[in-house]
Amino acid sequence: MPAEVGVSDWLARRHAAVPDPASRTKVFVVIPALNEEGAIGSVIGEIPRPSVSEVVVVDNGSTDATARVAAEHGARVVREDQRGYGAACLRGIAEIEALDAAAKDIVVFLDGDHSDYPAELPELIAPIVAGEAEMVIGSRALGASERGSLTAQQVHGNRLACWMMRVLVRHRYTDLGPFRAIRLDALQALQMQDRNYGWTVEMQMKAVRRGMRVAEIPVSYRKRIGHSKISGTVRGTIMAGYKIITTILRYARA
Repeated sequence: MPAEVGVSDWLARRHAAVPDPASRTKVFVVIPALNEEGAIGSVIGEIPRPSVSEVVVVDNGSTDATARVAAEHGARVVREDQRGYGAACLRGIAEIEALDAAAKDIVVFLDGDHSDYPAELPELIAPIVAGEAEMVIGSRALGASERGSLTAQQVHGNRLACWMMRVLVRHRYTDLGPFRAIRLDALQALQMQDRNYGWTVEMQMKAVRRGMRVAEIPVSYRKRIGHSKISGTVRGTIMAGYKIITTILRYARA
């Protein structure tokens, strides 16, 4: 069972939650992006520097100017033509590994639709920097969400998934939030496989199974720019829900 880390201890250190330069710890941000031309520039622009060493935007087959806008805003842009959130995340991880990232470096995953608040990154990584956790989930359920930013199916789906994990693996998660941070060596140990809708829950289930120290902190959430490719469609909602539930059941038996 992983240790659950309290919230208040590191929120009090919010302005100090930056890796000590002497530690040589780097922070890499991975942003999967599909047709986010209208949002990606704002997302990159709100990422706090110099806290972050490199921003990797994974263009997941966009047909608009997402890649160009991301590059113009200083991101390292790579392409993953196989559609899928997990596939894009895996491509981003491979790029970070190719940059000779160290085991203790931190990888942050962030959506490219401007629904997350990149400025909250220091709070997100604080427990990892302090040596209190290997993985941190940004919980929208614990934080403040703008009215209408989460659809009813997202809210109820998250609750169901978290309830299932609590029952099956005895760990209390409150969200499957995409804004999350994990130490690179811990991420590599998880041997992530999912290439689409099951990515976030696979990571959370495997972390519990491997006894990693996992934390949640409250994060803010707002209406995205543009149209959701998953919760914005009936087909996407059904497929995502099915994949999340089957992934939980799969790793509960592992």
